[in-house]
Amino acid sequence: MDLPVFLLDISEDQSAETEVNYIALVDKPAIKMNWTAFKEAPQRFAIDEEKRIVSGPLMVADMKIYRKDEEFGEYWAVFTADAIEKIAQKFYQKGFQSNVNLMHDGGMQVEGATMFESWIVDRDNGKMPLKGYEDISNGSWFGSFKVDNESVWQMVKDGLIKGFSVEGMFQYKPKKQEMNEEQVLEKIKNLLSQISI
Repeated sequence: MDLPVFLLDISEDQSAETEVNYIALVDKPAIKMNWTAFKEAPQRFAIDEEKRIVSGPLMVADMKIYRKDEEFGEYWAVFTADAIEKIAQKFYQKGFQSNVNLMHDGGMQVEGATMFESWIVDRDNGKMPLKGYEDISNGSWFGSFKVDNESVWQMVKDGLIKGFSVEGMFQYKPKKQEMNEEQVLEKIKNLLSQISI
């Protein structure tokens, strides 16, 4: 789809409203990557039934995510590696590790679910993606949550929730579109046709 692309970012200023302040447990993650159920691939340990841990990608660097809203219409949202790093740091600085809800519903906050570890993929420094996600881009953010909430853990086991989705306020910056050679020539022709001699 040929849609406008917006780079989503936040301010590092602690008092600014732009931030990720919740992680939602969802049935259809926007990044289209689920944690892996034990029945499908128990060797990946993205879900540890005994320890009640779910692990997986929270944000994927440079991935186009389809969005549609009243303000911008249809568009692609993209988080760069730099933006993700700022988001993760501010998330921890503000102590949001236990801010978890179901399906982005503020009325369905989850008690008894806490992010206890996270990392940003940086292969050059030995910070690798989880097994099974080897093709994910550098700068992507992974996390692991301990889920002590009985009903939420049952939803994980039943496959009713399958992954993570970040929630917050962002700055939208239009991405400059790169033109291919044909588009550049067409633009030059149009400009030349407008010049009167």
